[in-house]
Amino acid sequence: MELDSFLTNWSNLHGGAQIKGFVRGWLNISFGIVKPLAKLRVNPNFLTFLGLFFAILVWRFPTSWAAFAFLLISLIFDGIDGSLAIIRGITSKKGAVIDSVVDRLSEVFWALALYELGANGLTIFITLLAAYIQEYLRARAAGLGHQTIGIVTIGERPVRAILISLALIGWQLNSNCVTVITCIWLLVQVIALGQITRAFSKDLAS
Repeated sequence: MELDSFLTNWSNLHGGAQIKGFVRGWLNISFGIVKPLAKLRVNPNFLTFLGLFFAILVWRFPTSWAAFAFLLISLIFDGIDGSLAIIRGITSKKGAVIDSVVDRLSEVFWALALYELGANGLTIFITLLAAYIQEYLRARAAGLGHQTIGIVTIGERPVRAILISLALIGWQLNSNCVTVITCIWLLVQVIALGQITRAFSKDLAS
């Protein structure tokens, strides 16, 4: 499969989402990474569960410098499994469900790492709740045939990972920023929930 076909298939699977800017850059990188894996016939679900494994390592070793690397690797595996499925031509509803569930579980372990570093448990819970409602609305909209899934909010998964990465790095630099970053994440996630709720409401009204 060539890059143009890959991008077209990705867009179709994501509700016709526009491919530009950061999204296009990441998809170009993702395509380059997974093409050799496709030739080796690696199963996309294997990458999905590797992402979860490294997310668990983030939680288990949050005070180590390695935690940042574990988070990055977790995010990469979580991001390329779908690309691999597209290139191999084996996308399926079952795979999409597994990917979605594992993504949510990975984020739980990311958040637990913040808790281990001293973040408030209630704040983390509310933040994750807002993130999960956002993802539920996106999935529900897609199931109903609406295009809300194509909306890119301020609180997408890479942004969540960046905020948690900053907290992990701040801890290593003896900066007491975990609580502040957790609160910023909460604010970002609430705004994102508002964005997708508004878009969903417009779709329902049309």
